[in-house]
Amino acid sequence: MKPKHFQKDKASIALFVLFIFLFGLRIYFFIYPGEENYNASVWGGIYQIIALFGALCGLYLSELWGGRKSLMGRVNLAFAWGLLAQSFGQSVYSYHFFQGGAVMYPSVGDIGFFGSVIFYIYGVLLLAKASGVKVSLGSFISKIQAIFVPLALLTLSYWFFLRDYIIDWNSPIKTLLDFGYPLGQAFYVSIALLVLLLTRNVLGGAMKKPIVFFLAALVIQYFSDFTFLYQSNSGTYVAGGIVDFMYFLSYFAMAWSLIQLGATFEKIKNS
Repeated sequence: MKPKHFQKDKASIALFVLFIFLFGLRIYFFIYPGEENYNASVWGGIYQIIALFGALCGLYLSELWGGRKSLMGRVNLAFAWGLLAQSFGQSVYSYHFFQGGAVMYPSVGDIGFFGSVIFYIYGVLLLAKASGVKVSLGSFISKIQAIFVPLALLTLSYWFFLRDYIIDWNSPIKTLLDFGYPLGQAFYVSIALLVLLLTRNVLGGAMKKPIVFFLAALVIQYFSDFTFLYQSNSGTYVAGGIVDFMYFLSYFAMAWSLIQLGATFEKIKNS
């Protein structure tokens, strides 16, 4: 049976309770790290719960919007599957770690992590279409923004991560991922930013808040992956450390974005 209502307040409270619990647990494990930082590593394996919660919200909301048959339904599905892909990647990396091995990059887990990049690109393209970006591309200023924003982010990604990169043809998958992660994420962040810049009073302004939250979530995700790649290549990555905390924040922001999209649905339905 298709759901008819989204209880934003209950979903928001549940998300914040989960966030506070996991945040408090991380502080506790920081004070009591255990032998060889074992407790922090445990936290690095369980904080993906917040991604799973956000994915469930997204799947539920997709049905509210009409599922795959509607544009906004597919938007919710894309971001929900992106969170599920992230959770898969986290699970695989945690499994390798607790089996006593080093955190391997690349690994099977990168099917999930890189898959989330594809889902997020698809999601922001659908969001752009739903927000009427094409209507706003006619002005000269909008055309400049449409060229400058993606170009600036792609240049930034290249300059900070890839300009001194030495291609190793003996590891083609790693090379592909090293280029694909920062460039793919720069693309979806730039599109999300363009959606925010180019839309004008979409659906009476109802879409502005969800778009801002999606943009924030995608930016945090971008810097999380950026930092992970840097630490992985420099051999400084620590399970449950700053990178995992950044991922934790990005999952929370994405889950909150989906909840805001649900609140938007209720406003549109009731207006």
